[in-house]
Amino acid sequence: MKQIVISSLEETNELAQKIASLLQGDGLLCLSGDLGAGKTTFTKALGKALGIDDVITSPTFNILKIYEGDIPLYHIDAYRLEGLSQDLGFEEVFDETGVKVVEWYDYIADILPKERLEINIALDKDNRVFQIQAIGKKYEDMEEVL
Repeated sequence: MKQIVISSLEETNELAQKIASLLQGDGLLCLSGDLGAGKTTFTKALGKALGIDDVITSPTFNILKIYEGDIPLYHIDAYRLEGLSQDLGFEEVFDETGVKVVEWYDYIADILPKERLEINIALDKDNRVFQIQAIGKKYEDMEEVL
């Protein structure tokens, strides 16, 4: 597991840019952290790094938002899905080419692909601590260079 301490929005943007470049247009990022920890802020920075001009907002009430850019971004917020067992069609999204970001991923962990990059964002005074866990060969290689 890699731990990165972020103290500014500029550093968040830099981390998002680095991760976006390592994904090479396709990947799954699973975000966790308390409300207000910075999951959507990180996703906004990632979207910008992927060439998305649209304003990225939390999809809490929509559950899924798709943004078109140089690389598509599928943004899922599973916060309201805790305990639901119905088929929501996310498996098809995970099969699409593009970057998939799932906030509150632990609520839908049973349908997630096995390979992914899990990122927990924790608040520590004025900093945010990104704990990055690679699951699967593709992501293990990424974690080594972050």
